[in-house]
Amino acid sequence: MTTRILPAVGDADAARSVTTLLGQLPDAEPAGPVGDSTSLIDTLARLAAESVDELPEVVLVHERIGPVPALELIREVALRFPAVGVVLVTSDASPGLYSAAMDSGARGLVGLPLSYEELAQRVQAAAGWSAGVRRHLGPGGDVFTGPGGTVVTVSGAKGGVGTTLTAVQLALAARAGGMTVALADLDLQSGDVASYLDVQFRRSIVDLAGIQDISPRVLQDAVYVHETGVGLLLAPGEGERGEEVTDRSVRQIVSALRNRYEVVVVDCGSCMNGANAAAIEMADTTLLVTTPDVVAVRAAKRMVKLWDRLQIRKAEETVTVLNRYTRNTEIQPPLIERITATRVSRIVIPANFKELQALVDAGRMQDLEAKSTVKQALWGLAGELGLVKSSEAPRKQGRLKSDRGALGIRRRS
Repeated sequence: MTTRILPAVGDADAARSVTTLLGQLPDAEPAGPVGDSTSLIDTLARLAAESVDELPEVVLVHERIGPVPALELIREVALRFPAVGVVLVTSDASPGLYSAAMDSGARGLVGLPLSYEELAQRVQAAAGWSAGVRRHLGPGGDVFTGPGGTVVTVSGAKGGVGTTLTAVQLALAARAGGMTVALADLDLQSGDVASYLDVQFRRSIVDLAGIQDISPRVLQDAVYVHETGVGLLLAPGEGERGEEVTDRSVRQIVSALRNRYEVVVVDCGSCMNGANAAAIEMADTTLLVTTPDVVAVRAAKRMVKLWDRLQIRKAEETVTVLNRYTRNTEIQPPLIERITATRVSRIVIPANFKELQALVDAGRMQDLEAKSTVKQALWGLAGELGLVKSSEAPRKQGRLKSDRGALGIRRRS
């Protein structure tokens, strides 16, 4: 049986060494190495979208992979792609690291410098384990085997640009469109998702922060099921407790949500920290909300450059959403694209706060009328992002009509 092996090695010299040795293993089919954690997850997700059988049997994770630390990367791979056997390549073969690697989901550990015999043994064991899992799952098994749901993060260029409103309406649109949806509030110090949806719930994301392995039952206890059917994972009521939510815990939480829901919308607020940076890095789609004014657009540019410097997200991988748009503003979408080097969404959100104010004050954003131009634009954005399974459900609620111009939805040419 041929064993497909995907090495994830951040160091060029180490990559050559690993690839050379893998090529000597019998019945091995090593793929070209991927150089960072994002490339590894993207590659596995693309293969899993075709079929679980397209996934490699073994993934080798080198200790110097980045930007996500090796053990956290192993945990994410194990959660999202449980039919893949992961082997850690490390210079530290101590019992403590071995235990930590096994707890993270690794199927073996290979010490550095590499030994042919040890590498062959660990790869063979991981491949055998992977084959057993795939036989157990079988075709059409109900155990999670694919890349999971779509994760969309929504960040604000600065405070007050409409980040939470955008996140809430995208989640509502996806739910109305037939998806199972979770909305997580990672604006940890001042999150307002609960206020926008008239929710009082004592549990929050903090309740999941210290848990090593988040089971479906544990996740269910922390998520509030809103009357609309959207699952809400709320920010803590006491802002200072937001410090308990680390980047590591966010990776576990987002992975758990991705495994259970078809769409996960994450409100990241407008302040950067390790927690929301981890979510942005994991996201399939990253939205950056801005308004058409100089201060907000400059803030958007700074945010994009910050993400790039920290290797969180590249500018070309970011979608900027223009809120409070009017035809007469001097700052138009093409200018924002040039300034931020991002892609501006085709649908822009009109400036019409009078439609929203009463519902914002009442905390009933779910009651926004179908004829609202703001709602139509945001639900149209959900369609543009592929967050809607079927066009029928949103259409029944008045999401879109054929005459966009008459309804006030603006599309860029």
